[in-house]
Amino acid sequence: MIFKMKFSDLIEELESLSTEGIYTRDKISWWLLKYEDMYFGIFNLQGLTLMALYLLGFAAAISSAILLHHILKIENKSLFVIEMPNYKVPSLKNVFYEVVEKTKAFILGAGKIILALSIVLWFLASNGPSKYKSAEQFVPSLEENATVSDAVLQKKIASYKLEHSYIGYMGKTIEPIIEPMGYDWKIGIALISSFAAREVFVGTMSTIYALEDAGDDTSSIVEKMQSDKDESGNPRYGLAVVLSLLVFYALAMQCLSTVAVMRKETGGWKWPSIQFVVSTGSAYLLALIVYQALS
Repeated sequence: MIFKMKFSDLIEELESLSTEGIYTRDKISWWLLKYEDMYFGIFNLQGLTLMALYLLGFAAAISSAILLHHILKIENKSLFVIEMPNYKVPSLKNVFYEVVEKTKAFILGAGKIILALSIVLWFLASNGPSKYKSAEQFVPSLEENATVSDAVLQKKIASYKLEHSYIGYMGKTIEPIIEPMGYDWKIGIALISSFAAREVFVGTMSTIYALEDAGDDTSSIVEKMQSDKDESGNPRYGLAVVLSLLVFYALAMQCLSTVAVMRKETGGWKWPSIQFVVSTGSAYLLALIVYQALS
């Protein structure tokens, strides 16, 4: 196994960990996640990770097909026949128009869903019951906040408001279910919203961290997530959590349009319901195994 990266960065990080005298799995895994220019031989690790997700989905599809073949009692078997076209080198003009059309379809399709859900999330995160409304008075009254700076105090107020907003309570409701996978209530909110379309996950996390930091913080969502810590002071998004999330999203049934099409084609809710339960259940189980194995 050969990894290529900036040698000076490698030495600096290892010296830092050595000085602290702590080579915990959380520190090492987060250190690995910070490098975007890591390679396995000639292949970028990000590309290999994406390929692994495709292979995981392919393996799950084949396994499901084999399982259904033995479970379903189909009396008549039909052959699938397709005429293969003549393969030719594509012209740059056709490639250009195809890219433009697919990009436009995604922006107009998924973009509208992401925008609509972002507005709903903003509203739910900007309003809440009594605890949300009393945050301006309650947080400064805590003894631990008596000597903090105004900037830190405002951040704590914003964080308290988000946690006790309507959307915060939604995340807290499912947190006991997803906690074994290493997820907190913020990720829970993103999981709920992304059942409409998995692309919404990134937009949801951006909205959550933007509201939580309320102020002049111009850090990107990546930087904010990198600096986020759990109750033990370890990185919230360590290697185990990240890989668990990837496995979950590779298998979970998170596309309402697919459910709607399947309901239309099957003429009922039986098979869409079965597909949703099996896909999401298997995604949860494998994601749980990945997290528990790596944490």
